[in-house]
Amino acid sequence: MPHIPKQNHLLARLRADDYARIEPHLELVQMPLGEALYESGGRLKHVYFPTTAIVSLMYVMEYGASAEIAVVGNEGFLGISLFMGGETTPSRAVVQSAGTDTG
Repeated sequence: MPHIPKQNHLLARLRADDYARIEPHLELVQMPLGEALYESGGRLKHVYFPTTAIVSLMYVMEYGASAEIAVVGNEGFLGISLFMGGETTPSRAVVQSAGTDTG
């Protein structure tokens, strides 16, 4: 099955002119099981729109323990801090189900 960025529900709901503006910047990214997309406190460079992958957001505590705070699949996106004007995040993003993302 060919990869279609609009498999992500958020991308699919964009108006045609809005999608046309961001479409040239979308890139297919393979997401292997267990890969960390970003680490807590790390600098964010990309936004990810999962199409077939599932990613867990983990809150990392001071003493190293972590707790899952969210799961993101093709209904959402990762990297909201960039949209909100920040460059870092307090969470860690780890691929829980391999697949592809559009970033």
